[in-house]
Amino acid sequence: MGRKSAKYPFEASIDELQKHTDHYVDSVFSCLESEFLVLPRGAGFVEYETFEAGYEALKRASEGFARFEPENILPAVRSSPIALVVLRTMLGFTPPEWAYITTQRTGLAVNQSTVRGLDRKARMEPKGTLATKGITAERLAALVKAACTLLNEGAPCVDAGKIHRLDKADTRNGIEGIRRMAALGMPYAMVLYERFLGRPFAGHRDSVSELIGDSLESAVEDVLHRAGVSFRKTKRAERIDGFDQAPDFIVPSEFNPRIVIEAKLTEDDGTARDKVARIQRLDALRRDGQRGRKPKYELVACIGGRGFGVRREDMRRLLFATDGKVFTAKTLEHLVSCTTIAEFAVR
Repeated sequence: MGRKSAKYPFEASIDELQKHTDHYVDSVFSCLESEFLVLPRGAGFVEYETFEAGYEALKRASEGFARFEPENILPAVRSSPIALVVLRTMLGFTPPEWAYITTQRTGLAVNQSTVRGLDRKARMEPKGTLATKGITAERLAALVKAACTLLNEGAPCVDAGKIHRLDKADTRNGIEGIRRMAALGMPYAMVLYERFLGRPFAGHRDSVSELIGDSLESAVEDVLHRAGVSFRKTKRAERIDGFDQAPDFIVPSEFNPRIVIEAKLTEDDGTARDKVARIQRLDALRRDGQRGRKPKYELVACIGGRGFGVRREDMRRLLFATDGKVFTAKTLEHLVSCTTIAEFAVR
């Protein structure tokens, strides 16, 4: 009888990997875990009670949405900043989109960084106050003016085959539709809150995407620390000589890269494909100019999320790019012992 195949790809030889690729694809798939049901709150998470307070501030200021004019709404937004987030949610715009339409509608140049800053301040300090003087105050007034104009107008007619962004149940017919929505007895504030969070929670998920990815990176970092391994953890968009895009970890340092680790987490299969392509690019870099010799460094992938468990061909590409050195949260305990990282471990 032949030798039994290794359980995990990082334990297998290159020959085993080539002969039993499907077995190792299944092995990695079985270890992938998804955390899409649980999200980190992040510093800017807005509780419903806070959001509702902003909604009520707008409702009071406009006399139940009967007088939705800048002179009524602007003071409410200044004294209750979270109302700015509610106003943006009623429009259904992102901060950059609001900046763009405001510039078009008012003639005052409003850049997206200003709107992002105001939006963040409103979420971080919902009970504070917003600017009343200077260029920021002027831009805030312009944002409110554009929002009031758009919400009073409602959705215009557009060509067949297109749909206007204001063609929503509450904003389709202008302020009259909003007034009816608020008076129906339905929890309009809750409808807006769920829109704010986005296709459920997608808006919030996007805002904390770095925190979600950090969970896997933190797990890798913990394993390396416990083993006493010298390593360099790179920063977002950092430039490292020899790499067109900085990898997540380099052991022992960027001056002598012996092991390169990419820690990637995604719940989307399209994004997973892009991340696999990124790792393949690192594989090409490490083999460039070697001509049959050993690659310049060992390439390791630590992955998580259901996105990597969709396309078998993508997983095959990942296994061959890393010579089988693919780990998940369930198998990170083997990261040091089953790679050349072991040569740098002191405990």
